[in-house]
Amino acid sequence: MLSVNAASSVPVWEQLVDGVLGAIDRGELRLGDRLPTVRRLASDLGLAPGTVARAYQHLEERGAVHTQGRRGTFVARESDERAAQARAVADRALGELEELGFAPREAARYLTRIAEARASDP
Repeated sequence: MLSVNAASSVPVWEQLVDGVLGAIDRGELRLGDRLPTVRRLASDLGLAPGTVARAYQHLEERGAVHTQGRRGTFVARESDERAAQARAVADRALGELEELGFAPREAARYLTRIAEARASDP
């Protein structure tokens, strides 16, 4: 999924940052997906582990990923397009519930109860 061009004028760590952000935006990486370990990605791409660690650090600073110690590094945000689509769907659902007489907070609580019920179903 990720690749780098050693001949590029763009530093390799920046190429990795751009690659991960692009994969998030294209929906190839989604919220909660685990990224390869620093050592694994460095090995796969023939890079120094410090280069990959630097890219991961920049991604974390931008809020795109979060590291959970030894558990790994995970995608921490949705793609902008996917998030925009989700907002539009939620806005329509809340609007329809409001048309049925639900107050905005009441409509949100109702949707939350439905989501929680779905999550607990096997």
